[in-house]
Formats: sequence, structure tokens, C-alpha cells
Amino acid sequence: MRTVELGLRERVCVVSGASRGIGRATAVALAAEGADVVVVGRREAAVAEVADSCRRSGSHAEALTLDVTDRDAGERIVSACLDRFGRIDALINNAGTSSATPLPELTDEDWQTQWDLHVMAPMRLMRAVAPHMAQRAWGRIVNISSSSGKRPGQRNIAYSVTKAAELSLSRAFADFYAKSGVLINAITPGPVASELWVGPGGLADQVAAARGVSREEVLESTAAGVPVGRLGSVEEIARVIVFLCSEAASFVTGAAWSVDGGLVPVII
Repeated sequence: MRTVELGLRERVCVVSGASRGIGRATAVALAAEGADVVVVGRREAAVAEVADSCRRSGSHAEALTLDVTDRDAGERIVSACLDRFGRIDALINNAGTSSATPLPELTDEDWQTQWDLHVMAPMRLMRAVAPHMAQRAWGRIVNISSSSGKRPGQRNIAYSVTKAAELSLSRAFADFYAKSGVLINAITPGPVASELWVGPGGLADQVAAARGVSREEVLESTAAGVPVGRLGSVEEIARVIVFLCSEAASFVTGAAWSVDGGLVPVII
């Protein structure tokens, strides 16, 4: 029996990077709570499949194919939401990626790609969406950063630096919009058993190739470095995101929630 009413029924929630992994799990979890979901991603067939999965919960769902790094992505998302639902209640900035690239091998293009995806894209989407939420005096924005945004790792410094910038971006927007009823937070997942890590050619394979070991050894050593002794699941991350989008999180803003199995050994 449910003991917490999340108040998400018929809330209009946008999830970027929703074609797989954490984004997909979040879209499906929101739909299961009765939210209407706009599924955003670059791959048309993939976002259409996720939207279908959301509809099976009885919720309304729309698939929107676009690249969030496009300069007009925010305006296009707002237009789609207003045309279909008349409003937008929650935004989850989840689109992101990384690779196992040593610092000396990172090019200017690598740095720019990470910056555009992890800083400029969520900034533009928040800049477009937050004023509409403020007009209604209710809104939730959750930015998906990373544990490496709190404690930089050597796997990809460009990723770590831009995820740290995303945390600062979240806090700045949170302070500006708090009195307008728009609550903005970030979460910082640790290693998660998503396609990014365990899919073919993912981080496990990349690190294994660089170290000359098996992918199983990489996954075992990565899990051993997490205090709870394993990688997280996409569903575990999604549950925290859903809470931060809910009525129950009405006194939470400007936070960077660690969802990392205890990986970052500081309280921030």
C-alpha cells in the first residue's frame, strides 16, 4: 500500500535523453504515477517506443524527436507541450554521454561537445521552460549531473568538469526561481548498469581495452569501489528523480542529491 502521495497525476513532464537508460526508466516511472510525459530524444523509433511504453500505464505520452544541443530546442519543447497539453510542469534534463578518454587525448572538439551537451543544452531548456512554470507558480526541474561532478575522475575530465558546471548552473537557476514556486535540483548518480556502462562498446568495454583486461574485471573493480558493492540500476535513479518532481519534494530546491551507493565520501 502506498504511503506517500506524489501528486503527479496529469502533471506534464518532459524527459530529455529518454530513448534509453535513466531517461527511459524515468519516463516510464513518471507515467506509472499518472503523469503525462513528453519523451525527447534524437532517435525517432526509440522515443516512439518509449512513448508507447508510457501509454501502457494509461497516461498520455508524446514522442518528440530533436537534438537538445540545437539552439532552438527549448522553444520547440515548450511549443510542443503548450500545443498538446497547454502547460509544462516538470523538466528532467537527462541527455548526456561520456567516453573513456585520457586527459592528453581530449581534443578541443571533445571539450566543446561535452560543454554543449551538459551545460548549454540544459541551460537553454531551463531558460525556455522555467518562465512558463513561474507563471503558474509551480514547477520542477531536475538536472542529471554525475558523482564525477562532485569528485572529478580521470576517466574523462571533460565530462567531470562539465558535470560540475551543471551543478553550479542548477544552483544558480534554483536561487533565481525559488520564490516563483519553481524548484530546481540536481542528482549525481554513480556508475549505473545502463547502456552507457554495460552496453556493447560502452564504458566497460572501453576501459577494458585501455587496461588490457576483461570487461568483467572492469565491472567487478568498479562495483568494488562503491560502498554498497554494486552498480546502481536505472530504476533506482529514476525513483529519486520522480520524487524530486513530486508534490512531496515541496521544500527541496538548490540541492545536489547523491544517488551513488556512497561513492563520493563527503557530505555535500
